Amino acid sequence: MFVKRDDMSGGVEMGGNKIRKLNFLLADALAGGYDSVVTIGGEQSNHCRATAAAARMVGLDPHLILRTRKSYVDDNEMLGTTGNLLYDRFVGATIYTCTPGEYGRVGRFGSNALLKKVCGDLQRMGKVPYLINVGGSNGIGTWGYIDAIDEVVSQITSYSQNVGEDSTNESLINIDHIVFACGSGGTAAGISCGVALAFSNERNLHLPKVHAIGVCDSPEYFYNEILNISRELGLFQQDSYDDAIAKLKSWVTIHQGRGLGYSINTKEELEFCKNFSLKTGIVIDPVYTGKALFHFATKVLPEYPDEFQNKNVLFWHTGGSLGMYEKAPDMIESLMTTSQLVRLDMYNKTGDSGTNT
Repeated sequence: MFVKRDDMSGGVEMGGNKIRKLNFLLADALAGGYDSVVTIGGEQSNHCRATAAAARMVGLDPHLILRTRKSYVDDNEMLGTTGNLLYDRFVGATIYTCTPGEYGRVGRFGSNALLKKVCGDLQRMGKVPYLINVGGSNGIGTWGYIDAIDEVVSQITSYSQNVGEDSTNESLINIDHIVFACGSGGTAAGISCGVALAFSNERNLHLPKVHAIGVCDSPEYFYNEILNISRELGLFQQDSYDDAIAKLKSWVTIHQGRGLGYSINTKEELEFCKNFSLKTGIVIDPVYTGKALFHFATKVLPEYPDEFQNKNVLFWHTGGSLGMYEKAPDMIESLMTTSQLVRLDMYNKTGDSGTNT
């Protein structure tokens, strides 16, 4: 298994897959003369945190709509400062809260309606806000991951050279499968389209299979989201809905990995995240990357053993490690047994080696 470390992109403030999308989205905002950015996500949204920090870096005011877990939050202390929220506050984002019901409804409410409401309020105040939808998942943002696939092709070539192979296509290290977490569809759309373009027959490259592990909605929902984004990019313009979906399914397989639900974890999932860190030194978050890798390792691999045996898998780490802070109370007992405390006995009161566990 190879790991693509997008969690190391953009520093702590912007680390993860969102910075790739924001490179294009904020360039569009600046080119259009906007003075602020409005986006939306969950209470511990990595996308919102990265958007707020990146917006500040290029001189735009960040406005974040956050879906809270509690029914009604209108107080700063109720919202708190854990994980991503701390970074939202450090960069001075204006935070608007909504309930899960308001976020999920269609029509008067729903994420798009909430975005338009805040943008309208800012416009009436004389601001010029740039709207970024959930996860930055639209045609413009998706170019970030189309570009990322070209980066992977270059890294495959570089890796082959470093391990003693020449750089001809016949001797390149083959990546057989690309696996990643899917939360809003933009990353999945970019990787799927990027692989279809970069690994085309004309380039004589080994074509990897793409696997998106959905951590919230159904596979059918994500196929529709990827189709909508792909059509924004100009793809599938002449295809019927059924034909377009069939082509997409030949590009990417979407697995159901939501488990108990978005940002809700079983004890086994949290233990898997901890054990992966112990084995590799790489922290994976329980909402996206950890949940996706858990499902891949415990469900997908056992179900299709022949497909993956003796194959090279590239797991795309899309970031989100700040989400571990919120899960710490659920992991206290397990963490205390993994990481022991030793009090140094400088005065040899115990009469032994000078340590006291």
